[in-house]
Amino acid sequence: MNIRLLNSNDAEAYLEMRLTALQNHPAAFASSYEEEKDRPAKMYGERFQSEESFTFGAFDNETLIGSVTLLREMKLKLKHRANIVAMYVSPDYRKKSIGRMLMTAAIDKAKELNGIEQIYLSVEATNIPAIRLYSSFGFEVYGEDKKALKVGETYFDEKHMVLHL
Repeated sequence: MNIRLLNSNDAEAYLEMRLTALQNHPAAFASSYEEEKDRPAKMYGERFQSEESFTFGAFDNETLIGSVTLLREMKLKLKHRANIVAMYVSPDYRKKSIGRMLMTAAIDKAKELNGIEQIYLSVEATNIPAIRLYSSFGFEVYGEDKKALKVGETYFDEKHMVLHL
């Protein structure tokens, strides 16, 4: 397995994996398949070149099998914070420490960035494996958002977590 920052050459593979994730796990993401299915891969390629957004990919040979994004806050009063979003590992590769490797890469990047003191994330409240993973890095739940997401007629709660560096 190889973990690295994604670049514009990875945009098509990322879009394909992201759409699969949004279709198969709609409660895990704030975005929906319907909102993202017509977005061009080029948009992700441009995002991968940003100095505020860092998307790491996990690869099995040349196949993208997982990703996570670290977003740096840019507002003056929030510059000490970053957010982890869009964490995903393909089902066939779960329970193989891929998520741990992705989280390690994102947290290490946050530590490299000047001034980052806290990392935030949100996780669907019944996603126990993800909550366990995040907790193992020292993330702590600081709140729960009841009915945070609505997929069809079903509501999903989210736990909000923070890691103080």
